[in-house]
Amino acid sequence: MEVNPPKQEHLLALKVMRLTKPTLFTNIPVTCEEKDLPGDLFNQLMRDDPSTVNGAEVLMLGEMLTLPQNFGNIFLGETFSSYISVHNDSNQVVKDILVKADLQTSSQRLNLSASNAAVAELKPDCCIDDVIHHEVKEIGTHILVCAVSYTTQAGEKMYFRKFFKFQVLKPLDVKTKFYNAETDEVFLEAQIQNMTTSPMFMEKVSLEPSIMYNVTELNSVSQAGECVSTFGSRAYLQPMDTRQYLYCLKPKNEFAEKAGIIKGVTVIGKLDIVWKTNLGERGRLQTSQLQRMAPGYGDVRLSLEAIPDTVNLEEPFHITCKITNCSERTMDLVLEMCNTNSIHWCGISGRQLGKLHPSSSLCLALTLLSSVQGLQSISGLRLTDTFLKRTYEYDDIAQVCVVSSAIKVES
Repeated sequence: MEVNPPKQEHLLALKVMRLTKPTLFTNIPVTCEEKDLPGDLFNQLMRDDPSTVNGAEVLMLGEMLTLPQNFGNIFLGETFSSYISVHNDSNQVVKDILVKADLQTSSQRLNLSASNAAVAELKPDCCIDDVIHHEVKEIGTHILVCAVSYTTQAGEKMYFRKFFKFQVLKPLDVKTKFYNAETDEVFLEAQIQNMTTSPMFMEKVSLEPSIMYNVTELNSVSQAGECVSTFGSRAYLQPMDTRQYLYCLKPKNEFAEKAGIIKGVTVIGKLDIVWKTNLGERGRLQTSQLQRMAPGYGDVRLSLEAIPDTVNLEEPFHITCKITNCSERTMDLVLEMCNTNSIHWCGISGRQLGKLHPSSSLCLALTLLSSVQGLQSISGLRLTDTFLKRTYEYDDIAQVCVVSSAIKVES
């Protein structure tokens, strides 16, 4: 009968510990009113407790620091740090020790070892220490694989591994909304929600635009010549709270005149978010390229380049329109101006504008007046392509405030 030999004990011991900052000590205050039976006993005990804050004993948060009692949560964008120690528990010298640390994710395997060179020898009761760092960039299950190989005094090669599994959670929930303006500007609203269980200090939330756009942040106001954040001086985001950030993207000058190109641009840019938690642990996330739905302008686009905010009743005023050929063919356009109940156009209707090539634009200075006070909508422009006998109607182009003209009283 064959008997399997007993499994040989390894000469080296491997220990792996996660490195994380301590947290503030919390206690549960127990108090009562003076007219109750214990009187001031509970309050005196809290005042004598060294973990409480003088003058604020009923607060749960103390001044002392406590070491982590468990592995804790790891969130996407944070840096995972771990301390790896290999100790020689035997009474003999071990040679050619090689310690290797790999991180296995759902998509790749990463080598985190600071050095891939073997240590020549390790004397009894001595150890090899290493600290590894990795910025977590994937959500889901991660496995830290630590492998140790060495050679005994007898020349026998030994090898063993240990596995440490942990989950990476999502710290933020980011939702975006796009608003396409008639002036080719794009407004981006980013809603950022704290999905963790602790407050976050939002150090930076910025938008890196694509190559065709310049970006302006609309998250601050000017007060006494200084830019002040609309969120106040304390940029903390409590657990499950949501904050909205707003950005305006304008096409660069070299692309602004190319209507066909700007019309089809869907890639806007990406958000760069940096935050800190607890005692200053830093996290960073970059979203993938944000994409919008390309606006549908049709074959001919009409936009306003200049218009007054306020005009006088029954007095002519001027506007400037820009007509852009967004199709892939040349157009021969005719402009018609149709009066409404309140808006009256001044000039000749049915005039020829001439040929307009693809992606080309022309500007028109038009004159009109209003016969009704209040906020009036400018409508009634018609463009006809004589080649295809197709008419494009433009109503509610813009609004203008019509007020009564000032009456001069002679003294």
